[in-house]
Amino acid sequence: MSDWTDEQKELRKNLEQYFEALSAGHVEDDVAGTFPREKWDLIRQSGVIKLPFDEEWGGLGKDVLTMVYVLEHLGYGCRDQGLTFSLATQIVSVALPLQRFGSDELKERYLAKLIDGEIMGAHAISEPEAGSDAMAMSSVASDDGDAWVINGLKTYCTGGPVADVLTVYAKLEGQENQAGFTAFLVEADTDGISMRDLPKMGLGTSPMAEITFDNVRVPKENVIGKEGAGFFILEHVMTWEVLCIFVMMVGEMQYRMERCIDFAKKRKAFGEPIGKNQYVAGMIVDQKLGVENSRKHLYDTARLFLTRRYVTTEVSMAKLVTSEANLQSALSAVQIFGGRGYLREYGLEKDLRAAVGAPIYSGTDQMQRVRIASMLGL
Repeated sequence: MSDWTDEQKELRKNLEQYFEALSAGHVEDDVAGTFPREKWDLIRQSGVIKLPFDEEWGGLGKDVLTMVYVLEHLGYGCRDQGLTFSLATQIVSVALPLQRFGSDELKERYLAKLIDGEIMGAHAISEPEAGSDAMAMSSVASDDGDAWVINGLKTYCTGGPVADVLTVYAKLEGQENQAGFTAFLVEADTDGISMRDLPKMGLGTSPMAEITFDNVRVPKENVIGKEGAGFFILEHVMTWEVLCIFVMMVGEMQYRMERCIDFAKKRKAFGEPIGKNQYVAGMIVDQKLGVENSRKHLYDTARLFLTRRYVTTEVSMAKLVTSEANLQSALSAVQIFGGRGYLREYGLEKDLRAAVGAPIYSGTDQMQRVRIASMLGL
C-alpha cells in the first residue's frame, strides 16, 4: 500500500529520532535481563502507546491500519525486541480491553495512566496446564458479596514483574463452560498476589512472571465487561496482540535482510563477494519472501479488522506465516555472517533466541494450523 497520508507518514518518521537511544546497549541489556526504565520513558515520550486510543483519554485516536504502519517502522529501527514486546503488551493487555469493554468508572481510574505509560499493565491468562487451550484453566473466582475472590496460578505473564495492574482471566465458581469465563482488572499489589520471575531464552528486557493468586479479593466493579464475557474479550485482545507484535517483527526482518545484503556484498571468500554464492543468495531471497509475505498477511488482516470483519482465520495465518519466516530469517542471518553471527556482539544470536519464541506465544503455530483447518471445515 502506497497511499499513506502525510499525517501517517509523519507519525512514522517521528519515531526515527528515538531509534539510536532505544537501541543503545541492547545486547548488554538483553544479557542483564532487566527492564530498561530509561528506554520506557523514551517510549512514553514518543507517543507510540497513544496511537490506537480515544482522544478523550489522552490517546491519538488512530485506526488499526495506521497502528501497524507505524509499529512496523519501530520494529525496523529498534534493536531491543524485548522492549518492543513490552510495548505491545502495554497496549493490548489491559488498556485496549479496558477501553473497549470497561466501565466508565474503571476507565476514569486507570485508562489515561495506561495510555500515557505512567502505569504498566500485563495479562494473566496462561497456566501450567492451560496454554493455547485457555478454556482449560483452573483459576476460579468465588462470589463473596461485594467482591470476587480469585485463587489460581498463572504463568508466562509478560510484564508481570513490572506491572501495576493486571487483566486476570478466571472461571466463575460453579460454571465450567465458556459462560463462566470472566476478565478482572486487578492491582498488582493486592493482598494475596505473589510473583516469581521466569528467566527465559530470549527477549531478556521483557520480564516474565509466574503469579500466584491466594484468596485475592477483587471488587465486583472491577469485572471488565460483563461476567462471562472473558472469551470475547480475549479474542479481541489476541487479534490486536498478533497485529502489534508481529508487524514489528516484519520491521525487524526488513532490517536484518538489509544487513545481510550489505554483508554479502562486502564479505569476500575465494576472491568473490559471498553474495555471488547461490546458497547465500538463496537464503537472502527467502528472507525477502518472508518479509513480503508476512507484511501482506498482516496489513490485509488489519484492513479487514478495520471494517469489523471476522478475522479469525486471517489472524491465525498472519501469525503462522510471520513467526516461521522470522525464525528462518534469524537463523539464515547467523549462517550468512558465519562466525560473526555466532558472536554475541553482532546481535544476531540475540535475534535468533528471540525468534524461537514466536512460534510458541500468542497461540502455538501448531494450534494455528488446527484452527485454520477447523475454519476450513476439516
